[in-house]
Amino acid sequence: MGGLPLQNASSTLALPGSEQNKGSAITTSLPETKPKKKICCACPETKKLRDECIVEHGESACAKWIEAHRQCLRAEGFNV
Repeated sequence: MGGLPLQNASSTLALPGSEQNKGSAITTSLPETKPKKKICCACPETKKLRDECIVEHGESACAKWIEAHRQCLRAEGFNV
């Protein structure tokens, strides 16, 4: 068997409609708005204040802290 080695052929070959083409089309057409952190790890300061207030005073008395945490999450890129 003479000729060129085909070890890289599968990585360079992309058929129309293949998974490789679908993934690249999706990632290039969407803007980078995905949050960089998980929602549970974003805004730890406002989350702590909100949680402590709810435990001590109840949810109805903590609207200020709940809204502050939501604003922080929105600033991090979350849709809440």
